[in-house]
Amino acid sequence: DPLAGIHAAVTRRNANGAPPDGWYPDERISIADALRAYTRGCASAVRDPHAGIISPGAYADFVVVSDDIFAAVDPMRILDAQVDVTVLAGEIVYQRVTS
Repeated sequence: DPLAGIHAAVTRRNANGAPPDGWYPDERISIADALRAYTRGCASAVRDPHAGIISPGAYADFVVVSDDIFAAVDPMRILDAQVDVTVLAGEIVYQRVTS
């Protein structure tokens, strides 16, 4: 779950908030750096110039999340965000049903 991974990288805590000060808190990274690691970082690891970006000629693989995780005052709230839409190769392959 990328959102859980981003949360862990930013807070260094689990979903229950433990440990309170974070595990190795000096290793926390920003939301932007965590998101970059899950996008361009992964694409770079597999040496694929068409992955990890949204631009002409790219694969158009992305997700739309329910909340702006950059606006989270408390980074624990990153876990409140949900994936609303998943797009692979420009096609919607998942859309969350809302009531």
